[in-house]
Amino acid sequence: MTPIGIAVIGAGYWGPNLVRNAQATAQLRLRYLCDLDEGRARRVLGAYSTVRATASLAEVLADPEVHAVAVATPAATHYEVAAAALEAGKHVLVEKPLAASYADGAKLVAVAAERQRVLMLDHTYCYTPAVQRLRELVRGGELGELQYVDSVRINLGLVQPDVDVLWDLAPHDLSILDAVLPDGVTPVAVAAHGADPIGAGQTCVAYLSVTLSNGAMAHAHVNWLSPTKIRTMIVGGSSRTVVWDDLNPAQRLAVYDRGVDRTDPAHLGDEVRTQALVSYRVGDMVAPALPEGEALRGVMAEFAGAITDSRAPFTDGRSGLRVLALLEAAAESLRIGGSFVPVYLEEIGR
Repeated sequence: MTPIGIAVIGAGYWGPNLVRNAQATAQLRLRYLCDLDEGRARRVLGAYSTVRATASLAEVLADPEVHAVAVATPAATHYEVAAAALEAGKHVLVEKPLAASYADGAKLVAVAAERQRVLMLDHTYCYTPAVQRLRELVRGGELGELQYVDSVRINLGLVQPDVDVLWDLAPHDLSILDAVLPDGVTPVAVAAHGADPIGAGQTCVAYLSVTLSNGAMAHAHVNWLSPTKIRTMIVGGSSRTVVWDDLNPAQRLAVYDRGVDRTDPAHLGDEVRTQALVSYRVGDMVAPALPEGEALRGVMAEFAGAITDSRAPFTDGRSGLRVLALLEAAAESLRIGGSFVPVYLEEIGR
């Protein structure tokens, strides 16, 4: 089968990773690396690369041997670049977030559908073995009824010039939440609180709360100012709880048969009804064996597979739109002082 010609747009922080994984994916053939600084693109490719470096997006989009593009430009430019690529008939993979606003993201989803082109989000964490196993546990019912999600994503920097910490880091946690939630459970409202203690001109520390349709709560802490790096998510259910520690390669996932059980007073006799109705369950911990592998390789393989099979990818444009809806609600909550702002994700669909 003829490989899919692909161009990477943007040679900054994330672009080189896309270049490396595109070149390592058999179904793809990297044709271009495009950056406003053509010299930077050449340096990323190396002196002996046969891949073309260019500063012209128009040149890339006019080439019939380019069937797809991967966009790794600043977030504010995602809409402009992705829209131009879709209008040119190219399939598009976009680094998070899909666009700088929900309205622009919705336009991209509509254009992709009209042009019958694949629009995919590079929600990289959703392609890690740990998150894929977490999704299986939650959606397979092994945790019981979902009770809460608690995530922490903190580190020192990088303070971004164009987005706040919510738009920079929270898309990771929100995309994971979107991927693992069981059918029938959706976010219904978002509240956010944040601060800028260093005078950076934008929020550097933020706390995000999401109420879910089944009464559960999801919470995320994102922070650019922490001297220690933490990447954890705890998903609690009525039967079991999963702890994901992305920085612990020896035990990224731990499944605990531990929790709190409550007895319905109606099921108790009069003689014990006044006693404590709560009991604590202390069972085993199991650490599932997980394969090692670079998640971005899975992203590229899924992108190529969706193009070849003419199907929607796992993290399609609508998944990016759902994340954008949550981010915009969080930004509005931050603006009005932390009140809950409703979201209507059922209108987007899955």
